[in-house]
Parts: sequence; C-alpha cells; structure tokens
Amino acid sequence: MKRFFLCRTVLLFAHMFALLFAASLGFAASSGDFSFGVIAHAFKDGADETTLRETIASTDAENLAFVVANGIKSSKETCGDTLYLHRKDLFAKAKNGLIVSLAGSDWIGCTSEDGQPVALERLNRLREIFFSDEYSLGESKLPISRQSSISKFRSYGENARWEVNGVVFATINLPAENNHYLAAAGRNSEFEDRVIANRNWLQRTFRTASSRKAIGVVLFFDGDVSPARAKEQKGTDGRRDGFAEFRKEVRTLASGYHGQVLLVHGTAGTDSVDRIRWNANVGDLPVPRGWKRINVARGTATIFTLPEEHSRSNRRAR
Repeated sequence: MKRFFLCRTVLLFAHMFALLFAASLGFAASSGDFSFGVIAHAFKDGADETTLRETIASTDAENLAFVVANGIKSSKETCGDTLYLHRKDLFAKAKNGLIVSLAGSDWIGCTSEDGQPVALERLNRLREIFFSDEYSLGESKLPISRQSSISKFRSYGENARWEVNGVVFATINLPAENNHYLAAAGRNSEFEDRVIANRNWLQRTFRTASSRKAIGVVLFFDGDVSPARAKEQKGTDGRRDGFAEFRKEVRTLASGYHGQVLLVHGTAGTDSVDRIRWNANVGDLPVPRGWKRINVARGTATIFTLPEEHSRSNRRAR
C-alpha cells in the first residue's frame, strides 16, 4: 500500500512539473500543443557568421517542433558553392529539424566574375544542394513533401510541405524584392513560370489541409506581401506588383478554408514584432532579423500566438 501511494505521489509531482514546464514555454499544456521557430536573416553582410551561429544555438536550446530558416546568406556575401555547402553543413548540425525557405538574397543579385547576372543558374544550384531529399536538415529529421515530386514541377524542390499535430506547413519561393519581377520586356520567364508553380503548390497545400481536417495552415516565404506595402513593392516601372497573384490566391483559398492561415515572412525593417496581425482567418507575421518563437495551441480561439501575446493576455486576466 505504501508503494502504491508513493507511486501516486511521484506521478502527481511529475504531472505538476510538466505543467510548470509547459507554462514556462509560454503556452498551456494540452494534448497536441507545440512551438516552432523562425530564423530571419540572422547574418551580417560580410563573412562573419557569428550572429547566425548564435541564433541557431538559441533555437537549439528551446523545445521546438522544428525551425524554418528564411534565407542562407546576406545579399553582400558570395554566391559560390563553397558558401552554399558551408551553410548547409551549419544548418545540418542544428539540434531541431531545420527547413530552409529561400530568400531573394540567396540568389537574385548573384553575378559571374565578369559581372553578368547568374540568378537562375544560382537558384538551380541551390535547389541541387538544399532540396534534393525528402527530410529536413538538423538532427531531428522531419519527413518533407516537395513539389519536385510532381513531374510538371521537377525544378521546384524549394517548395516543401510537412505536417505537425494537425497543422499543415509549407514553404513557397517568393523572394524580396518584388518577387523577382523584372520590368524589362522578355526577361520574366523565371517569374512567370514560378507564379504558376506557386499557385499549384498553394492549391495543393490547402487541399491537403482540408482533406486532413487540419486546424491551420502556415506559409513561409521571404517577401513582405502585406497589402500596406503593395505600392512600395512595385517594380521600377511603377505598374506591376510582383506579389499580386499570390495575394489573390491566398485570399481566395483562405476564404473557403475552415481553419486559420498564418503568413510568416521577412521584413524590410528591424523593428520588434510582438503580435500577429489578423484579418478574418488570415494572420500576418513579419519576422525581423533574428528569430521568433510561435506557439500553437489547439482548442483555442486563436491557435497561433507569440509568447509576447500570451504574456499580455495573462496580465490583462489578473
């Protein structure tokens, strides 16, 4: 009998510890709740990658389902294979599963030794290096579905999808600035082909979420597609918003989806962001330089929150 009561006491303390630990992470303990991280442009313009290493170490120390890295290098760093392979090796050593979401700084401004643009060649090389298998980087491997498994879209391995506890996640290649739309006539075949591929991937992602009755969809990409910045992001001709197709498609698909949709992307500024901006069931989260933790709590009115939002709601409740 004493052993029975001792076991019950141990289990009670273990349960209390689990509740306290979950609370310390910034969300309530309930079945299926989890957190994930987003790293956004955590590197300097030169060869010094101390900031990036420190940011990855910070995410390593957290209990995260996975981490998404928005970009692998700054626009002023070299575009050579040596750096690409080095960054892949660095990401592969992360403790959490790590998924790369391409940024414009990874490929758009790349030039050859004689100064000629080589953006498309570098994009294809990035696809070969980072997006050729079906698992995430990092020590905790996540199974990944890639658009390149579809014969019509063999080139688009960077568009990936995975699922955690009833939430569907996807990366989409939407680079800043202005989605690589080029004003000069006859130079937009890359942009036009990618618009078609991205539309297909969005539709497939929402179909997957609906068929599996997922409670939410989270999309990761580079460019800031918020409507407030639409005019700023037009091309140099002042007439073409490179993100127009994406904005329209997301609005259409989200309006017919029963769950919540969260758009996570880079930002041109460095100001701190402490809340997700919601419009109906679509949330917008620009992530400044560094990293952000996003909590996912099932069975709540807003399933995606930042730790800062949770802290504010707790203070108001007191």
